[in-house]
Amino acid sequence: MANTDNKFKTVISHAKEYGYVFSSSEIYDGLGAVYDYGPNGVQLKKNIKDYWWKSMLQLHQNIVGLDASILMNPKTWKASGHIDAFNDPLIDNKDSKKRYRADVLVEDYAESRRQKAKKEIKRAKKRFGDDFDEAQFVSTNKRVIRYNQEADEALERLGKYLEAEDLDAVKNLIIELGISCPVSGSKNWADVKQFNLMFATKLGADSASALDLYLRPETAQGIFVNFLNVQNTSRMSIPFGIAQIGKAFRNEIVARQFVFRQREFEQMEMQFFVKPGEELKWFKHWKEIREKWYNTLGFVHEEDYRFKPHDKMPHYANAAEDIEFNYPFGIRELEGIHSRTDYDLKAHEEFSGKKMRVHDAETGENYIPYVIETSVGVDRLFLAIFSKALEEEDLGDGKSRTVLKLPSILAPTKVAVFPLVKRDGLPEIAKEIIEDLQWGFKVLYDDKDAVGRRYRRQDAAGTPFCVTVDYETKDDQSVTIRYRDSMEQKRVKIADLKALIAEELSFKNWATKA
Repeated sequence: MANTDNKFKTVISHAKEYGYVFSSSEIYDGLGAVYDYGPNGVQLKKNIKDYWWKSMLQLHQNIVGLDASILMNPKTWKASGHIDAFNDPLIDNKDSKKRYRADVLVEDYAESRRQKAKKEIKRAKKRFGDDFDEAQFVSTNKRVIRYNQEADEALERLGKYLEAEDLDAVKNLIIELGISCPVSGSKNWADVKQFNLMFATKLGADSASALDLYLRPETAQGIFVNFLNVQNTSRMSIPFGIAQIGKAFRNEIVARQFVFRQREFEQMEMQFFVKPGEELKWFKHWKEIREKWYNTLGFVHEEDYRFKPHDKMPHYANAAEDIEFNYPFGIRELEGIHSRTDYDLKAHEEFSGKKMRVHDAETGENYIPYVIETSVGVDRLFLAIFSKALEEEDLGDGKSRTVLKLPSILAPTKVAVFPLVKRDGLPEIAKEIIEDLQWGFKVLYDDKDAVGRRYRRQDAAGTPFCVTVDYETKDDQSVTIRYRDSMEQKRVKIADLKALIAEELSFKNWATKA
């Protein structure tokens, strides 16, 4: 636990030191669970969004974009069920005075059981070597069976109690499992209570007549209420999708773990409208597409991320899985993939009185489409990419380097250009190279300290390529390009530099890696 805590602290401190993430209004002691993205952070975040957007819209002719407003008619949230049912089950520890999500406590308990099972498997694999039969060991070893059963039973009971809204049973489950407060170790728990997560605000200058509104807690409803507008104006036929990137707001009481759980955050999501009866086929299809997308970024299935079916099915879904990432603080949800049935469009049809139906020219029927959703948190993906990329690399002979191995297509700065020395015309050549490259890439100039220190500085900042102008450049019009990840260096003609870097950063090359 100490190692993961140290890794996470390193991630947070590195993010600040290199201009990725700051606490919001830090000079006034900040604001809980609200963060600002610095010069490097805002560029990395933009590049993540651009990569997702291109992957969704440019590579799929039947997906279009939308940017819905944050403020919406409050009837939207009544129809969607958020006013009545958008709650988290919270529990207080009486001794530490800390508040937790009751469901997360049980999920963490279940995950700890599974980790114990994995340790047993790992020890056995080391003991038996090539003769180890993992499938047989998992199915016959009493400890592994017990640990997995304890995890399954805890999650099954949690799902059943939450489905029945039996909060007393949830509390009793926490007590029965012997779950203690992560801070104090106390098991003195208060009752579980539901807490609505929406931020309320008002519209209008006169407080007496102002309309009660909410900051949207999700971006999906903006897509659903615009379904007919988009379908008619884009002349789209089923199946088709609507993609959106936008801010959402949740009054998280238990906001923690850096940018993983914030009160103001961004979502990238796509709602894909299909014919009823075909939704599970499309659900599987989009699971496969999303898996391939993560693979293009170097994420390894089962090592970095996994698919996990919901223990408690959302009220609007008939199939639901999360993509969970192995963060430094544990395995947590990164993206949700849901078969939302016709729940949302049907609810908006009922509350608005407007028909949310499409006409099937082949069969002559009118129907409400079913929906497949993929929704990923931008900030959570930012943290996943950043924490995976950050490494302390042993170079041998007692030397090491801190390197941020971001996928080069996402890196904030693509190229750093150095003159070997600050004289003899070398800075002028370096700046000419920058003037040429800056039309295609984010480039920076650096002439401070020795070249070796400049390399280390760019390694830690995540810059994938460094270009050094030296005295030979004046004779042969060549420069040295250094690759961040391998530290390989090679001579390249200045005239070939732009094409070489463009090939390395090609969207097509990255998007077809999987």
